[in-house]
Amino acid sequence: MSLRQWARDLGLGVRFAFSGGREGWIRAVLTAVGVGLGVAVLLLTTAVPAALEVRHDREQARLDWPFGDKQPTKADDTLLITNVDTTFRDKDVRGRLVEPEGTRAPLPPGLSRFPAEGDMVVSPALKKLLAADGSALLRERLPYRVVGTIGESGLVGSRELAFYSGASGLAPHVNGGGVTRLKEFGNPDPEPSDEQTDPVLLLLILVVIVVLLMPVAVFIAAAVRFGGERRDRRLAALRLIGSDGRMTRRIAAGEAMAGALLGLVLGTVFFLVGRQVAGSVEVMGISVWPSYLDPSPALAALVALAVPTAAVLVTLFALRGVVIEPLGVVRTAKPARRRLWWRLLLPLGGVAMLYPMIGQGHANGDFNQYLVSGGVVLILVGITALLPWLVETVVARLGSGGVAWQLAVRRLQLSSGTAARMVNGIAVAVAGAIALQMLFAGVDSEYTKATGKDVTRAQMQVDVPDGAPLAPTAQKFADTKAVRKVTALWEGYLGDTSWKTEEGPNQLAQLTVGDCSALREVAKLPTCKDGDVFVLDGDEYSGDGPKLNQPGKKLYLERSTPEGSKETFWTVPAGVTQAHSTKGLTDYERGGFLMTPSALPKAAAELVTGEIYLSIDESVPDAYEYARNTAFQVDPLARPMNWSATQQDVKFTSIRTGLLVGAAAVLALIGASLLVSQLEQLRERRKLLSSLVAFGTRRRTLGLSVLWQTAIPIVLGLLLASLVGISLGAVLLRMTDTPVGVDWASVLAMTGVGAAVVLVVTLLSLPPLVRLLRPDGLRTE
Repeated sequence: MSLRQWARDLGLGVRFAFSGGREGWIRAVLTAVGVGLGVAVLLLTTAVPAALEVRHDREQARLDWPFGDKQPTKADDTLLITNVDTTFRDKDVRGRLVEPEGTRAPLPPGLSRFPAEGDMVVSPALKKLLAADGSALLRERLPYRVVGTIGESGLVGSRELAFYSGASGLAPHVNGGGVTRLKEFGNPDPEPSDEQTDPVLLLLILVVIVVLLMPVAVFIAAAVRFGGERRDRRLAALRLIGSDGRMTRRIAAGEAMAGALLGLVLGTVFFLVGRQVAGSVEVMGISVWPSYLDPSPALAALVALAVPTAAVLVTLFALRGVVIEPLGVVRTAKPARRRLWWRLLLPLGGVAMLYPMIGQGHANGDFNQYLVSGGVVLILVGITALLPWLVETVVARLGSGGVAWQLAVRRLQLSSGTAARMVNGIAVAVAGAIALQMLFAGVDSEYTKATGKDVTRAQMQVDVPDGAPLAPTAQKFADTKAVRKVTALWEGYLGDTSWKTEEGPNQLAQLTVGDCSALREVAKLPTCKDGDVFVLDGDEYSGDGPKLNQPGKKLYLERSTPEGSKETFWTVPAGVTQAHSTKGLTDYERGGFLMTPSALPKAAAELVTGEIYLSIDESVPDAYEYARNTAFQVDPLARPMNWSATQQDVKFTSIRTGLLVGAAAVLALIGASLLVSQLEQLRERRKLLSSLVAFGTRRRTLGLSVLWQTAIPIVLGLLLASLVGISLGAVLLRMTDTPVGVDWASVLAMTGVGAAVVLVVTLLSLPPLVRLLRPDGLRTE
């Protein structure tokens, strides 16, 4: 067979697709829409690596800490900058205070000039949020005058909340106060990281990619087979005018290729529209600029070649068992039963590819990415092979029932393959999601660590800058709305003057200052009143307190500042009470000395660092916002932090977030493609439905029959997806050397999401169905 004949026959099929009148155009457009939706997702996928790289580059370009052994000295080309990030209603706000020290100070990316003191330059999203009616608390926390917006080059996403504000007097906080002196932004000498990716995280990434892309491929394969029954009648007409069987199949493949080519065009349009829409939305805290979503030319070319090729191959494969004769397509005879044995080879082959990596876990190097990808693909493709057999086997044994039930069952018995194709995509997506949720749940404990913070006693911590007055600062928080209890502790270290060397004291004891209520949070005190001093019995890390507890012994308290070291002295009084150290609000026991405020020398008040722990009444709306505003009023450099009992690995969290973002896009594709497929099926059966209505069949009966035709394959598909998903999840857990456990909540949730998507699609298809249930549908031209 020459390439010329192939090209001629395929070209003839393309002509038939667009010259068949209204029916031909409708069929081509439906195919193109289905294919286009899949192409748009594929193009989006090819753009993701570039988007991540651009986000990373933007983040690196605005790094604002010095690289090297020490910070630069003040000069005409230096800038003082400090982190004043905050949170507003679970949305992170990136904030920086800047103070140029000369005319050549480096300008942050995205800024055209430095804001003056009391002014700020904000991101477009933050400007919009500040202007919103419900943002009074945020405006109170950021009382600066908005004088401009940050350019795209200074932001990692279109919805990022960020600001730069002018400040003064930052120099005293350069050493240890959170203020940095810069000569330039970014890393001047980036070096490749030697850090190796955790093999389990690599496995998660590989499986996430396969699971998100497989439903797309399945939908594209199903979309090119729209209009199958009408196509077969046209092919019979071609046989009647002299076309042989092979030529007829090539012409059919050409028709499918025409729809796929039009789908590439529509997919490109969908992608361009979606890229613009992406600039105005945020999913799971992630946003991008439209310019980020620039597909790789090589990957885009691969999509452009793969989709039409797949359309041709799928059509030829679908027609392999169809006998096309001049008088019609042989469908009246009972089709041969589908065989099970070869369908089982696909998932079994997938398990065989994954089996060598069982028990590999963290210890034995990386997982083979080709075996992982190939194994997961085979298992998921096995669903598309097993589902038609399952639907055919089950519907063949369904018994009698009402008229609607009998109409639905008979239709499924005649065309179970079409029904299975509609469900394949959703089944593959649900199975992959179940397996991933099992894997995430199984390894979650390895990437989630306890913080040691007692969230039952405090829910927020505020680090107060050096020198803040003790009692007034604590009182401001006590007077704050929604704050139930304030535990204010100031900390420093006492050194032995008699043992002081150039490297520092040989004996060092921790100093904790607070009122009696606060001190009881960290130690068992026999009695307590203002003016008391206690020595702790010492923990395993700090046993110098009892050694230094000698009446008359002179100890010193020291703190480094840009102007030099400041120190003061304290003489150990007689009668220091001994107390027992306990685990306080955080998971460690303190040592050294405890002091009540009046026992601390006045000169030492500026040399201790304050930490305030807040118990928040979460029943009050915006409770945390009030506390954050008070922290800003105390000092803009104060750092409020929400507490949590556990902390999750950043990479693990990022992968899970990526899965959720991708799953949202795939679910949208599933819903849209199912709707297009459902409308195509209804269009194919228009005359049949109109005939039944003309003969007196009730519309309610026909509507129920259509619902049953959707429900039966969906139930079977979700059952198969649950079984395969649990099996795949078990294999993946064994690969990570993790005990196998079924997360039934996730299984039910993923199955429920799949069912909900189908339910929404069914409801949306009811109005077109009602319009079709009319006798005038029998009209023809």
